[in-house]
Amino acid sequence: MSATSSPAAPSPGAASATGPVLELRDVTVTFGGVTALSGVGLAVRPHQVLGVIGPNGAGKTTLFNVACGFVTPDTGTIVREGRELGRLHAHQLAGLGMARTLQGLGLFDRMSVLDNVVVGADRHASVGFLGSLLALPRAAREERELRERARAVLEELGIAAYADRYPPSLPYPVRKRVALARALAAEPTLLLLDEPASGLSADEMDELGDLVRSLTDRMSVMLVEHHIDLVMRVCDEITVLDFGRVIAHGTPAEVRDDPAVLAAYLGEVVGDEDAPGALPATTEGGR
Repeated sequence: MSATSSPAAPSPGAASATGPVLELRDVTVTFGGVTALSGVGLAVRPHQVLGVIGPNGAGKTTLFNVACGFVTPDTGTIVREGRELGRLHAHQLAGLGMARTLQGLGLFDRMSVLDNVVVGADRHASVGFLGSLLALPRAAREERELRERARAVLEELGIAAYADRYPPSLPYPVRKRVALARALAAEPTLLLLDEPASGLSADEMDELGDLVRSLTDRMSVMLVEHHIDLVMRVCDEITVLDFGRVIAHGTPAEVRDDPAVLAAYLGEVVGDEDAPGALPATTEGGR
């Protein structure tokens, strides 16, 4: 185990078969003199689920926002498939083959579930606003294709029955899936998930874990999550933050047994896996 510390858009998939799809290199972020991240480095590899964990205040949210390009680090670089990124706007993520979900979901309450997901699929449209306004035949064809893509994603996530409903009328776990469907409709090669398990039951969390694992045949995933048992089950590798620094990185089994990780979570080193608060056991391969 080791502890490490306005873009020119690359074409998604430009990275080598083995090179990272996303890297943070020696990233430091401060807010008003308070250091949120200090010398942080990580790499997400093709078809990998990388987990990011840490106690409250460890810097996970800041790291997520840096990875999305929404926070510009004071020092260090963010590299997407070999190209350095600057500050990004939300609409630029899709062009980089990236999609994200947020804790706040960000759904449009006055749009149907289907239309919310079409928003995610819209990066594939080429006609543009004027073509749609003029009702050009090509625009109509693209609209049908986008809606078909959106329906397919809803089917994949098991929420097609809610296509014509509106988000405020749905249970929170279903709204979470709608937000994930919108991200998947963009067909990203890198999916960034921020606390996707919050508010879910144990069974719903298990379903989420199975879904995340199933996505790796077509994309990489960076999972920022405080449910340690979920992270241990689904991630190939885990980066652990504490007070804005990387204190450990490795497989779930390696991270679970790392004294620095145990100390960060428990306040003391715990060697007994049955001790109160001990990190959960992992299955073979972290899954």
